[in-house]
Amino acid sequence: MDFAQRLERAWYRRPIRLLWLLWPLEILYRTVVALRRIRLQRRAKPQQTTVIVVGNITVGGTGKTPLVIALVRWLQAEGYKPGVISRGYGGQAPYYPFVVTASGRPEQTGDEPLLIASSADCPVVIGPDRVAALAEIERRFGCDVVISDDGLQHYALQRHIEIAVVDGVRGFGNGHCLPMGPLREPARRVDEVDLLVINGESALSWRRPYSEMQLEPAKPVNLLSGKSRDIAEFEGRVHAVAGIGNPRRFFTTLLELGLSPIAHPFPDHHRFIEEDLRFEGDFPLVMTEKDAVKCRAFATDNMWFLPVQAALPASFYTSLKRKLKILSEE
Repeated sequence: MDFAQRLERAWYRRPIRLLWLLWPLEILYRTVVALRRIRLQRRAKPQQTTVIVVGNITVGGTGKTPLVIALVRWLQAEGYKPGVISRGYGGQAPYYPFVVTASGRPEQTGDEPLLIASSADCPVVIGPDRVAALAEIERRFGCDVVISDDGLQHYALQRHIEIAVVDGVRGFGNGHCLPMGPLREPARRVDEVDLLVINGESALSWRRPYSEMQLEPAKPVNLLSGKSRDIAEFEGRVHAVAGIGNPRRFFTTLLELGLSPIAHPFPDHHRFIEEDLRFEGDFPLVMTEKDAVKCRAFATDNMWFLPVQAALPASFYTSLKRKLKILSEE
């Protein structure tokens, strides 16, 4: 276990004695974040296209990508023409803004934008400058609603609706900001958003109403053939690979499906190579769909990914529909 993994593990416990040595840096970080937010918000220009920001306030994954895909599909069913803009973290495009297609290369686009483009059938544009990415998606595709993936802290982009996603199990960890804890912004930030989504059941207490999101697994899909297979056809023991923010959630899902996973966690957005997936024991290998987009180039017929779909209560979409209606009438 490297230093970063040890630090992250410490974040999700009560602040241990050594972490208090980082408290002065946390104070400095909070000050910089607050000043940066004020500066960027003052510079932000009004946007004509409706912008929905989906993000989190903690380091690591919380389930944003399945939610973004679910939102795109819902908007399409409601008659909108949605698009997605993203940083493209983990990739290096030849230029920005860069249009992502389903046939894109993960080393250029990053894993999450490529998964969204492959699954949601909508325009996806990436770039570190979200304002420029928005202008490009408006110019090229004429979208009437744009979702900014992981854009909660990108204050240079004016937003009309904010949705924050929180891991129901891990919550805000020890409640401290970086580097003493996992928070990008103070926990009270979620009190400001329009909609709060909790990923999975939570034993934590929340100060405001929220919608519980469940990630529902489908049949595993073969990376080479694209054919699906009933989970019951796997004989229990599998190699489980997850390069996401909280790999334990994926391994728990496999256990709940009746499998016996041999866990192989990797860092979030890990760029896989063929040697990463060579394990002892000739068991099927099951990975997340986000990891699968980076492994197709060297996939074998024994590699599978587990698709998941975000399920949200009807009240969530009713609230979102009401907010969009108000915006259209302004």
